Amino acid sequence: MNSILTSIPTERGFRGLIDAAASLATTFDTRLDAVAIGYETTSIGLAVEGGTAVAAIYEIERERAQARAEGALSIVVAEAQRRSFQCKCIPMTATPFEAASTIGALARLYDLTIVLQPEVEVESYDNTLPQEILFEAGGPVLFVPYTFRGPLKMSNIGIAWDGSRLAARAVRDAMPFLKNAENITLITVNDTTHPETSAQALQARLIHQGLRVTVSRSFAAPADIQPMLLSIAADTGLDLIVMGGYGHSRLKERILGGVTRGMLESMTVPTLMSH
Repeated sequence: MNSILTSIPTERGFRGLIDAAASLATTFDTRLDAVAIGYETTSIGLAVEGGTAVAAIYEIERERAQARAEGALSIVVAEAQRRSFQCKCIPMTATPFEAASTIGALARLYDLTIVLQPEVEVESYDNTLPQEILFEAGGPVLFVPYTFRGPLKMSNIGIAWDGSRLAARAVRDAMPFLKNAENITLITVNDTTHPETSAQALQARLIHQGLRVTVSRSFAAPADIQPMLLSIAADTGLDLIVMGGYGHSRLKERILGGVTRGMLESMTVPTLMSH
């Protein structure tokens, strides 16, 4: 893995995010690029009349947004100096509407993007960015739980496997992590895949690559799949979960519920998703 980007919140705490990102930069011996967006929220409808006055108001708001971005990144710089890893800071300003596409486009240039799990109880523009980045990045996104602390371990990894295109994409994207693992658990729930894409077939393929792999098979109602994944993660002491993200549309997941939405709301271990 040669390039890592992390999206630094400007409206939320992010200690766990820095812990995880710093440990990965050290593990893969690569520079960590950190981007932070200060949100410009001034509405032109509230601005006083007159072009010069409007321009002045927007410039003041832009400067404040820039200061928020630089303030968040100053913490990253301090941590990089303390922990001795290389970093590059990218402060940006944007409206909340523009922020996701801006960081999403930037993320397409990196092997991995690291974000903080959304916190549903907190009203913040920072909560909308992570899943938008998942859709925009075109590559793997590592979600770090907002309760996470300490370095990210990779010795015990679980793969949520259903034989789908997204699950296969996630496995390919996760290979740098899998190669560092001491044990990999393939988690399959209600396995009805074709023999060619069964958990047993994937297990054989990964073992052929020199990896140690076991299979965990379970059965559950659709609404219980996500809680079961977290239960298995706790029982087996997983350090990381690998899975496809949003196999259904976001609208369908919002209305009917879904594994991705459930994981984003209640993940307990770092989760690598690919879309």
